[in-house]
Amino acid sequence: MPNAKVLSEKQAVVAALVEDLKAANSGVLVDYKGITVAEDTALRHELRENGVEYAVVKNTLLRRALDDVDLGDLDGVLNGTTSMAISKDDPIAPMRIVNKYAKQMGDRFNIKAGFMDGKVLPLDDVIAMAELPSKDALMAQLLGMMLAPLTSLAVVLKAIAEKDGEAAAPAEESAPAAE
Repeated sequence: MPNAKVLSEKQAVVAALVEDLKAANSGVLVDYKGITVAEDTALRHELRENGVEYAVVKNTLLRRALDDVDLGDLDGVLNGTTSMAISKDDPIAPMRIVNKYAKQMGDRFNIKAGFMDGKVLPLDDVIAMAELPSKDALMAQLLGMMLAPLTSLAVVLKAIAEKDGEAAAPAEESAPAAE
């Protein structure tokens, strides 16, 4: 039986995890066995740039926190090494970044599971969402789609104006000069 100090420290960690999980839009649990310090540093840097919190967590403490926020269905993946990436702003960011590194590192870095808006997601859904473009890229695509008809109209009107200008110019030149 752990002493009171250790127990209170563990309870504080679980409480902090519960708060983080409640505030998160989405998250991903990862098995990170065998990655290098350089790879971990690059991963953490990119996650931080995108507003994603990343931490290595003890399975027993994470299990208690997940149970407290009704994500107990994730208990089955809590074995081996576990890290967690969560986002409060962009729900796709943790999935997209972690999936990118999982592809680069192969078997040394694998997505175990994910969740979004308080619901556990199947692994296939996590990977499918990870393949979506970033929020900025989606906004740029939307803007491009909205501007495409206007751009096409402008090109057509310009072509018509140029054609009318060419048709009018020869008629003026061929007219006899009145002196």
